[in-house]
Formats: sequence, C-alpha cells, structure tokens
Amino acid sequence: MSMHRTGVLIGAFLALLAVWAPSLAAAKDGPVRVDVELVLAVDISYSMDPEEQRLQRDGYVQAITSPEFLNALKSGVHGKIAVAYMQWASSFDQDITVPWTVIDGPAAARAFAEKLIEAPYRRARRTSISGAIDYSVKMFEKNGFHGLRRVIDVSGDGSNNDGRLVVEARNEALKSGFIINGLPLLIRPSNWRFADIENLDEYYRHCVIGGPGSFVIAVRDIKDFARATRTKLVMEIASPLMKFDPSHDIDKGSVIRAQDRPAPVNCEIGEQLWRDRWGR
Repeated sequence: MSMHRTGVLIGAFLALLAVWAPSLAAAKDGPVRVDVELVLAVDISYSMDPEEQRLQRDGYVQAITSPEFLNALKSGVHGKIAVAYMQWASSFDQDITVPWTVIDGPAAARAFAEKLIEAPYRRARRTSISGAIDYSVKMFEKNGFHGLRRVIDVSGDGSNNDGRLVVEARNEALKSGFIINGLPLLIRPSNWRFADIENLDEYYRHCVIGGPGSFVIAVRDIKDFARATRTKLVMEIASPLMKFDPSHDIDKGSVIRAQDRPAPVNCEIGEQLWRDRWGR
C-alpha cells in the first residue's frame, strides 16, 4: 500500500474518531449532566418576512453571548446547558440549524452564536406549531444529555394552520415532562393574507405553552426584540434560587405566566382562517 493511501486512510480514521469520540464517551460514562436541555424552535414560514427573520436570528445571537445569559448560566447546579437551534414551517418541514451543543461559558456561547450567524436563511410554506413541538420532543431522544429541565422554546408570528391540532401536541409533550415557553412576534400589523391573528400572545398563552414555570413574552416592537429574547433565555436557564426580576430588563407586563390564563381562546383559529381562505 502506498504511503499516500496510508495517509489518506489514517486521516479518514482520525476524522471518524473525532465524530464518534463524544458519543463513545457518553455511552461509557452515561449522559452528560446539564442544568437545562433547551430546543430553540424558530418559525421560518412565509409570514416571517426577511426583516423578522433577521431580527429573530440576531436576537438569539445577542442573547446567548450577553453577560446576563452567562451570569444565569453560572447559577445552575452544573453551570452548563445543552442547546439546539431548530427551524420549522409546515408539519413536514423542520431542520436543525445548530445541533446539540454544550454551553458552559463565553467561548462556547460565542461558538454557538457564530454557527447561527453563518447559517443561511430560508422561508417555507405553512405554519405548524404542533409539528415544531413534535419534532422538538424527538430531538431529546438519545441526545446524550440529562437535564434537570427539558424546555422547548417556540417563537413565531402566526397560529397553527397545518398538521395536527397544537393542543394535542402540547398536551402530549407536557405529559412527558417537557416545559414549553413562547415568544410570539407581534411587531407588524396582523395580515389576513397570512392568516394572522391580533391576539397571538393570548393564543400562545392558552394553546401553546405549558409546564412548571412556563411563560410567554410577547414582542410588540422591533426595538424590544433583543431584550425580550435575552430575558426569555435567562428565565429559562437560571437556577430557581437565582433572584431575577424580568421587569428590570423589559416591561413587566410583557411576561405572561401560564397560570395567569384568561378565558379560553379558539385554539383552532389558524386552521379555521386557512379553510376560510383556501376552502380546505
């Protein structure tokens, strides 16, 4: 065998070893223990215009490298979290933009943010929050981590209009011990062409979120996006023993707890609006 071919084979083996090593270590020592396993599930449906997509992505980039986030990270028992960033549209359209990553300090946070910055943008048809929740739940299976909390963080600007009913997916996830939080975007006027609803924050509160300590933070203005995203992430990863008042960072009325639910809203409004427009 030539020296060149031997070198190629050795290089390929080392590359495979680099991929397999974390999994082998996890299998040997058991799942990596973290404070929170967190899926950031972000809407890329056509109702999300390019400006909203940019704001959504930039909000996470700024939040995950902020001093507030890093301080909350240190407050946990393990001082680290596992996070993944997933994009979604229809019930059959989800993709993982940044896979499961351990964040345990500034360097790891910057590396995660850089992957987000480098990832291409795209848009797709329909809005399936139920599909996003179902896909997120599957992402936790055999991910190599064991968190004290498992959180699904859904952000978007519309109601469910594709796939199964959102409350069905939400309730199944809650029964399995997941926490679902929401970041509904209300930064532009509702548009019937995209089957928008005016009270999207109430829809998220009643139909999407759930679990111990779950909450909604509504974004109503472009200038509030980065702050709202930062506050949401801090609330999700901070130790329960950490003193944190979200009113110091954003308007206190923007944080809506699940237990504060008002009279029920129509959780099938998205499907109804779609049928009214398209007849199916």
